[in-house]
Amino acid sequence: MNAAPADQIRLLDVQDLDVRLQQLAHKRRSLPEHAEIESLTKDQTQLRDLLVAAQTEESDTAREQTKAEQDVDQVRQRSVRDQQRLDSGAITSPKDLENLQREIASLAKRQGDLEDIVLEVMERRESAQERVAELTERVGAVQGKVDDATARRDAAFEEIDGEVATVTKEREVIAGAIPADLLKLYDKLRDQQGGIGAAKLYQRTCQGCRQELSITDINDIRKATPDTVVRCENCRRILVRTSESGL
Repeated sequence: MNAAPADQIRLLDVQDLDVRLQQLAHKRRSLPEHAEIESLTKDQTQLRDLLVAAQTEESDTAREQTKAEQDVDQVRQRSVRDQQRLDSGAITSPKDLENLQREIASLAKRQGDLEDIVLEVMERRESAQERVAELTERVGAVQGKVDDATARRDAAFEEIDGEVATVTKEREVIAGAIPADLLKLYDKLRDQQGGIGAAKLYQRTCQGCRQELSITDINDIRKATPDTVVRCENCRRILVRTSESGL
């Protein structure tokens, strides 16, 4: 393949721009905010799970408290009715009076036991409510950190994407002046060789694979006409000759 020396030099410009695009893509993928957001999101997920558990406990104890208070109320109402019967004087049988008094005493003890249960459930519910409030605050705090990291990431994205657009446009302009067959070969080699399709021959060394060329290869390149597209015998990349090639 033949191409004007100026076109081959332009390949190095395109290669530099492609390397810059690779660097920008890597920078975009490697922003520290990615790991920060991931870590914070994991923390937030764990906290939200704990919050759901605390909310469930609070809801369960609320129902338990309601049930316990209803039980107390039922015993209290029954005790009041029994006391009213006792106070009415309608019961004259000593045995019935004794049974009623015994029942009132039993109800009083039962009421006391149930009220203790209510207090215990209320304490557990209060503890659950405090836990809900604490976890809600912590979830909110982590969300604030996520929002901050996301804003910083998006700002970095905007800056990087702006540079990518500029570099891409510059590449289009330069690549547009390069013969299609030469550019096609370059793109093919770039895909095969880890992003480097053309390299400068500097002091008899290929800057693509960093291998010094043999005397035989150097002599072959010396014999080649300026418009001959030469390739590195080691890595097969396009070798671009300059005044620094050491020929």
